[in-house]
Amino acid sequence: MPPKKRIFQRKRVCRFCTDKEVTIDYKDPKILRNFVTERGKIIPRRIYGTCASHQRQLCEAIKRARQIALLPYSGTTQR
Repeated sequence: MPPKKRIFQRKRVCRFCTDKEVTIDYKDPKILRNFVTERGKIIPRRIYGTCASHQRQLCEAIKRARQIALLPYSGTTQR
């Protein structure tokens, strides 16, 4: 049996830890849309690579933006 090839995956680095100028704010839906799928689900941290503290802040900001109608609760509905 040949040895299995190891797939090298680079460790994802938190975007908010590296770039201090980017802040998480519920009043900025343009940044928050990057962390929501087109169906309206929040992207988990294991996929996007955010650290735990920033992921909590991000979820809170997305939920607040949804509450005051800056972001939709769900994506576009197609039938």
